Amino acid sequence: MTHSMRTDTRTPHLPGGATWRDSAARYALLPLRVFLGVTFVYAGLDKLTDSGFMQASGAGSIGDTMRSVRDSAAIPALVDLALKSPVGFGYAIAFGELAAGIGILLGFLGRLAALGGVLISLSLWLTVSWATTPYYYGNDLAYLMAWLPLVLAGTPLFSVDALLRARRRARAYQ
Repeated sequence: MTHSMRTDTRTPHLPGGATWRDSAARYALLPLRVFLGVTFVYAGLDKLTDSGFMQASGAGSIGDTMRSVRDSAAIPALVDLALKSPVGFGYAIAFGELAAGIGILLGFLGRLAALGGVLISLSLWLTVSWATTPYYYGNDLAYLMAWLPLVLAGTPLFSVDALLRARRRARAYQ
């Protein structure tokens, strides 16, 4: 008696015609969304509640931090711009982190929220952590790379964006 080997290696289909791989891929970005969302909300709140950080000068202030990295930044002109109003820059970063974090957690304007995260991470990488050696010790470049898949894919599951998309589709078929 011979045993036949299974030659059908296609991915099994789930209800609605989707495959397991399609479904798994849709869920793959959820841990990244949660991590980046929680981290950026925490970072924004931490800055806003740290009275020493939101100062033009002094130990731990945004002003002193920016002055200390000015000569080692990839684009010193960005640091000079921030130094025109260090407290304003600090608030812009903090509120930007909050907006990106909340947006990606809720999945509301997910791609725009992720783009905000990219821009914050890029600006911090080009200024504050540019001189970190070796480069992989700095975290801003890693955050920049982590945001990019969310810019590309958006927030297709468990999101306000998905809910709004479903409502638009339902209205179109009425």
